[in-house]
Amino acid sequence: MKIRILDAKMNYSEDNGYVGIVTFEAEGHKQSYEVTIQSDNGIHNWSYALNFGNRSGSEEEIQAVDERLEEDDAFFEQFVVAAKANLDK
Repeated sequence: MKIRILDAKMNYSEDNGYVGIVTFEAEGHKQSYEVTIQSDNGIHNWSYALNFGNRSGSEEEIQAVDERLEEDDAFFEQFVVAAKANLDK
């Protein structure tokens, strides 16, 4: 699954740790997505929430993206790298 990252940002706070938001498009999908990622230390144990971007779309398509995020570490890592590259300091 090819994706195109539209926007990525990350903030750090002592209360929430590292929180990043990445907006992206998946090839062949009709809508964009937004994945929010969080880690206390910014290195391990990332959690995420996947949502539609600007508007709702196909449940089958978002499920396919979610499954890829769960199963493919390299796929997930590209979102972490993109968000970290835009870490507010």
